[in-house]
Amino acid sequence: MFGLTNSESNHGEDVKEYYFYLDSTPTHSYMKYLYKYPQGEYPYRDLVETNRGRSREEFEYELLDTGIFDDDRYFDVFVEYAKADPEDTLIRISVHNRGPEAATIHVLPTLWFRNTWTWEEGKQKPVLSQTDGGKINASHPKLGDYTLQCEGAPKLLFTENESNAERLWAQPNPSPYVKDAFHRYVISGAHDAVNAAKTGTKAAAHYVLEVPAEESKVVCLRLSAKPASDAFGTFDQIFDNRLADANEFYERITPKELNEDERRVHRQALAGMMWSKQYYYFDLDRWLTEHNAHPLVGSGTGVCRNSDWFHMLNSDVISMPDKWEYPWYAAWDLAFHTIALSLVDFDFAKDQLLLMLRNLYAHPNGQIPAYEWNFGDVNPPVHAWATVFLYRIESELGRADIRFLERSFQGLMLNFNWWVNRKDPQGRNVFAGGFLGLDNIGVFDRSAPCRRADIWIRPTAPPGWRSTASACWRSRSFLPNTTRCMRR
Repeated sequence: MFGLTNSESNHGEDVKEYYFYLDSTPTHSYMKYLYKYPQGEYPYRDLVETNRGRSREEFEYELLDTGIFDDDRYFDVFVEYAKADPEDTLIRISVHNRGPEAATIHVLPTLWFRNTWTWEEGKQKPVLSQTDGGKINASHPKLGDYTLQCEGAPKLLFTENESNAERLWAQPNPSPYVKDAFHRYVISGAHDAVNAAKTGTKAAAHYVLEVPAEESKVVCLRLSAKPASDAFGTFDQIFDNRLADANEFYERITPKELNEDERRVHRQALAGMMWSKQYYYFDLDRWLTEHNAHPLVGSGTGVCRNSDWFHMLNSDVISMPDKWEYPWYAAWDLAFHTIALSLVDFDFAKDQLLLMLRNLYAHPNGQIPAYEWNFGDVNPPVHAWATVFLYRIESELGRADIRFLERSFQGLMLNFNWWVNRKDPQGRNVFAGGFLGLDNIGVFDRSAPCRRADIWIRPTAPPGWRSTASACWRSRSFLPNTTRCMRR
């Protein structure tokens, strides 16, 4: 998603596109998503320059404020997924023209392999290729073979899922076909940007749709390990079946006292939680070695974050706090996520809590990893609370999971010992230091002592000093050494 960084926005990081997670089952047998796509040129420059020029006292400048949606000149693009079986996924893209005139839209459903071959020597490269009948065959040494069938015989485009080194770093590209090829093909008309041999590691079916005013058109695709001979004959029936399953599931779990509007909010909120799962891979040992910052390997002279977490190897599906922003997990957020996720999937919720206590995640000293840019930062001690909370909910349902508590106990005890030895040495039983959390913003870093000599430590300060002084006063109980907050 396109968004603004802190320096580009008057209110911090902010995504500037409109998308909505509408529906999902816990098994992802049915999913639905909505994206609102303007028909005019997307106002990238206007969003950046106008927001950057506004003060913090002014409202944010949003996509709607640019006028790009005036006269309803936009598309509602609904994307739905339905599973015929665990290795047979149906995709339906419905494009609705909300405007007063017919409009053209390019739709490029894209299939690609995660790039592992450029950084792992000797790694066998997977292949996407066009087969007879206008299909895309996907062959991977570990995942096996899949086929993407595309209704309507669209033009199939192929390139490599590799960065455009020439554009990014002024370095030669190892292949003339790079990952931004489809943009160049559609926007710039650069037909030589895609591979004429119809092979690569990234492929798209290029649909050009002319959608009449206030009408819609549908694109259908099917990704299968064993492709059906008639891929689209029972397509709509499978979607109807999966949607019926989803309706039955939510009918069972939704509180009966909710009215129809509240039931919709409840269901869509839970869908948002399930859409925010994401596969996360991070090999810290390798990361530090490549940055010459591994404390046990090589010179270790490089400076790199998380250098004392070299034991970590993360490779799991994890609930993400902000999937639009960066694909990173945050252990504190995740603990709260599990309470909501327990409404639809107790097993996944419990597994997420146990994940952070595994020896490939938690530090040997017992600390639970915080988040990617600083695993060693401190989060409030909510992990044990979430564990007990889930246990009590299940107990009330008549299925107390003692085994879950047993599996959590050792990791939580290690974390408690780390806490009392490293973060509460005076035995005050209060949270000390760390990331501020839910509001994400603080006047100063609570993980570090307040060393500035120009901060007052009293509730009343001279003009111009008030906000910093009062913040320091309110937070002084969290400071390791309050005497360092002093009058100049």
